[in-house]
Amino acid sequence: MSDFETKDEIIEAPEGTEPRGDGEDNYRLGKRTMAEIFFAVDTQDRAALIEAMEPLHAADIADLLEQINAFDRRRFIQLYGQEFDGEILSELDDSVREEVIALLNPQVLADAVRELDSDDVVDLIEDLDDTQQEVILDALEDVDRAAVEQAMTYPEYSAGRLMQREVVAAPEHWNVGQAIDFLRGTESLPDQFYHVILVDPRMHPVGNVTLGKLMSSPRNMPLAEITEGSFRTIPVMQAEGDVAYAFNQYHLISAPVVDEDDRLVGVITIDDAMAVLDEEHEEDILRLAGVGETSLTDRVIETTKGRFPWLAVNLLTAICASLVIAQFEATIAQMVALAVLMPIVASMGGNAGTQSLTVAVRSIATKDLTGANVWRVIRREVLVGLVNGAIFAVAMGLVGLVWFGSGMLGVVIAIAMVINMVVAGLAGTVIPVMLEKMGVDPALASGAFVTTVTDVVGFFAFLGLASVMLL
Repeated sequence: MSDFETKDEIIEAPEGTEPRGDGEDNYRLGKRTMAEIFFAVDTQDRAALIEAMEPLHAADIADLLEQINAFDRRRFIQLYGQEFDGEILSELDDSVREEVIALLNPQVLADAVRELDSDDVVDLIEDLDDTQQEVILDALEDVDRAAVEQAMTYPEYSAGRLMQREVVAAPEHWNVGQAIDFLRGTESLPDQFYHVILVDPRMHPVGNVTLGKLMSSPRNMPLAEITEGSFRTIPVMQAEGDVAYAFNQYHLISAPVVDEDDRLVGVITIDDAMAVLDEEHEEDILRLAGVGETSLTDRVIETTKGRFPWLAVNLLTAICASLVIAQFEATIAQMVALAVLMPIVASMGGNAGTQSLTVAVRSIATKDLTGANVWRVIRREVLVGLVNGAIFAVAMGLVGLVWFGSGMLGVVIAIAMVINMVVAGLAGTVIPVMLEKMGVDPALASGAFVTTVTDVVGFFAFLGLASVMLL
């Protein structure tokens, strides 16, 4: 049995779902469709493959290419060949995209790239090596190539990289009829656009008119009288994270991008802004887990390299906690119960710290945690730690009494629990705020610091109190 014939076991749909005609989940590749695709590739039946692929969205095809191995990807691309669409390339994960581009016939690649808007081409080539970049640029027409090369001169992760150069603009003095006639007479409109941008004689954007307003207004209505109230421009050098925040905060659909002289140079649409927001959310989650940017298609050595530094940092923090424990070696030797119970104090503090840390990092990313409310948030997290600590302190006090028959041991672990939970709430909020003020990504470094603080404080409080109160 070939690799392709076993792949349908990978993509399972929940029982009871009714998708697009093959009994599978509407938003995932169905087992029947997968089986048809794999069988067509195994039998080298190109007609059957094209028929099976016809109803699939580009994102589904990208998922398929990411889930199969390199050998099967090669066979699939060789057979699918001429049907390859540019949208598939833009949907592919970066780690697979380079391999797919190298496998595509140069003419197929050229045709696929020409279908894309300039922002999608920029996104496609910015992570490729120089040779592959040149291959794609050579496939573009001169005007499109110039637009892409201009976009590549802007800093990475800036609005200039995110924007598309294809814009629909009209003079601010036009009326609805003139705009409609212009749109109907233009052969090279973008595939998707949401606004007509009004500009003054110096190409400064002055307003947006939605297509709905345009089509529902009388022909003699001046465009300036039906502009959208939420009009905002985006500086070309603005960080893409701030762009995504503006779209989310002000419910924008599209926004014109302006250069340093406030002249129109491009437009950013909601799909690109939300893609950035999604990437930032994913990046924060991965960094909090200490795995960095990763993908299911990464090789073992790449994954190992990405995770090793954070495991090394964790080792150093564990050594710091062990040094604290070593200071109380004699205390532990006299009362073995301490060795049994002290991981509980550190673990509870670590979990509480992670909870506060996650809330703080997310709030910083969404700009909800600011200088105006930081002390209120810190106070809240400390009080939450105090209340939770008191509740679990009672529980652990009873555990110490029942398990080891020592009421004083229960008191010691209860006090240590309260101290560590309070410190966890404080550290989980203060550390990411301090790192953000220092210009360090809180999601990248906060976890190691918070874990170190809760471990060290937890062990020191528990063992220190035991030394004073029990021995």
